[in-house]
Amino acid sequence: MMRRYLLTMVMMGTLMMAVASPAGAFGVEVAIGGWQQNPSGTIGYKVLDNEDLLDLEQDLNYADETRLSVRASIDMPLFLPNIYLMGTPMEFSATGQKDEGFKFGDINFDPGPFYSESVLDNLDVGLYYGIPFLETATFEKLSIDLGINVRILDYELTVRQEASGLNESESGVLPIPMVFLAAQFSPIEKLSLEVEGRGISYSGNDLYSIIGRVKINIFGPLFAAGGYRYEKLKLDEDDVAVDIEFSGPFLEAGVAF
Repeated sequence: MMRRYLLTMVMMGTLMMAVASPAGAFGVEVAIGGWQQNPSGTIGYKVLDNEDLLDLEQDLNYADETRLSVRASIDMPLFLPNIYLMGTPMEFSATGQKDEGFKFGDINFDPGPFYSESVLDNLDVGLYYGIPFLETATFEKLSIDLGINVRILDYELTVRQEASGLNESESGVLPIPMVFLAAQFSPIEKLSLEVEGRGISYSGNDLYSIIGRVKINIFGPLFAAGGYRYEKLKLDEDDVAVDIEFSGPFLEAGVAF
């Protein structure tokens, strides 16, 4: 769990630097909000067969959780790439039930109730460029950004069974490079429609992230936004096998200079 708090501190420190030190930048945007995360799919560690895959809803009994999400973007001058930072803590825990025994890691758990906790914190670091002259050609109504994104997945998976005294956990940090694509459309002043996409597919692994956002300028630099976010993670690395999805609405508020 120590890495999780370290991630949060790095995330918040980066955002503060983005606001406090935008020297030479054309623009800075910072937002904080809450995302309702609806989990589904399966997860396993050192899986031998399908019985070792744990369903997030049926076996682990995970329910929707609303977690904090923060992001910052910096429009850089000259030929420097623009910067996008986003941090998303994710944590689910519950007492689940499985009528048959299962293997998690090196432990064979007995049938019956068990407790589990899954931490899947994300830190996105992106570098991107806007398509030149597109905003000018569309009278400042449309912009499209292209670039690369590295998602740092900080995970910790724990299964504990009180009746048998069995306990197993696994943790790690996994950097994942992704393609980044975003578009912003402003049909009228003070209103913008935005979509962001991140994704990669390699060696049977798939990671996709899609965010749709409606943003309204309230007054001055202050804005409010809401939308929907979808995350897909199919990954088999370091004996950890996950095929999971998270989706749900979000609300946020922020400032743009």
